[in-house]
Amino acid sequence: MNTGARHGVLKAFLYNPWLMPPKGRKSPSDNGHAAASRAKVSSAIGPKLRQAREHKNMSVRGLARYVGVSPSLVSQIERGRVMPSVGTLYSIANELGLVVDDLFTGAQPRSKSRDRSDMAVADVVNPVLKSGQRKVIKLADGVRWERLTPTPDQDVEFLIVVYDVGAESCAKDALIRHGGKEYAYMLRGRLGIKIGFEEFELGPGDSIAFDAQMPHRLWTVGREQAEAVWVVLNRHGDNRKRPVTP
Repeated sequence: MNTGARHGVLKAFLYNPWLMPPKGRKSPSDNGHAAASRAKVSSAIGPKLRQAREHKNMSVRGLARYVGVSPSLVSQIERGRVMPSVGTLYSIANELGLVVDDLFTGAQPRSKSRDRSDMAVADVVNPVLKSGQRKVIKLADGVRWERLTPTPDQDVEFLIVVYDVGAESCAKDALIRHGGKEYAYMLRGRLGIKIGFEEFELGPGDSIAFDAQMPHRLWTVGREQAEAVWVVLNRHGDNRKRPVTP
């Protein structure tokens, strides 16, 4: 292939609207190993979401309408071709009645109503989780969740949350809201958080607690990766009544 042809192919790739990051966001990492890892994790999430959707006899179009995204995006997430953002993953999990813990690599999907006796037995048998044994979810825009419990817990999500430089939980005009309470303790870096109309900045040693029903959004501040211990207590779907669709 001559130089002109190579430049033409490169230009077509760079300006493909399906491959370009949303306006205002940073491009994904060029690290090949990281990209492969993210794709693997996303592929693991997709089938679990599809299984839960089909179990509820819900169509892709119906789920997309309730979550507020396009059917194409839902389909690509289920097929492992696209990594969901934090906000999108929460919205889909809430709509399908899933415990987010169960979406971690290696976990089997379950509903929130499943009996907890098997989890309680597992906790007694092996309550310790070694650092190298954590289940991980890598999401869009450089966000990573590491589960700190040895087994899923339907009442509490106990996590290490890592935001890469430029990462955000959702777009500026699409804040997240869900039931429950959130608590966090910053380990390193700086994290911005908007709750309702107020904005805050957390640094190492800072902590925060808030009602997750309030619309909220997180993003990295500065040129350093942000890491925090995060707890979500009794997360559940948005309590607001859904408008009747004509």
